[in-house]
Amino acid sequence: MNFGFNVSLGREVELYNRVKSNDPSTAGLVLMILALSGIEADAAMKDRTTFADILSASTIEVTNTGYTREVFTDADLDALVVDHTNNQILIAVPLVSFGGPNVAAGDTWEKAILGYDPDTTGGADSAIIPITAHDVRFGGSAIVPNGSPAVVDLSAGFAVAR
Repeated sequence: MNFGFNVSLGREVELYNRVKSNDPSTAGLVLMILALSGIEADAAMKDRTTFADILSASTIEVTNTGYTREVFTDADLDALVVDHTNNQILIAVPLVSFGGPNVAAGDTWEKAILGYDPDTTGGADSAIIPITAHDVRFGGSAIVPNGSPAVVDLSAGFAVAR
């Protein structure tokens, strides 16, 4: 994780558990990819409180053909497990392969944002609370789609609650 958004600091487990517990039944975690061009600095972005707020400045979501936001519902998520040995809870989402199977050239991918949406059936970006931000890299560089699949892997954990 590069950083947690200030609005959700300390709430990662709660927001994940709300999705897993169907509270409400329309809740989900949403993965959005941001373009490199015009992206806001992390120090400023971490103060944003919704997906709409993130996209209200110069930051834009990628528009590559083959990309759509990924939504995780309760069925996609594992039950939370308390790790008593390491005194933590590791929070993860499944690996995502964008593009079914390919993502066309276009925007360069810079950052993955994972957020909590209380209404994945018709909610607005103004209701999605950003939780964490992650640089997306291949070989140390931002991802440049070229017609191949684009994979974002947060399956080893997107946050650790301690």
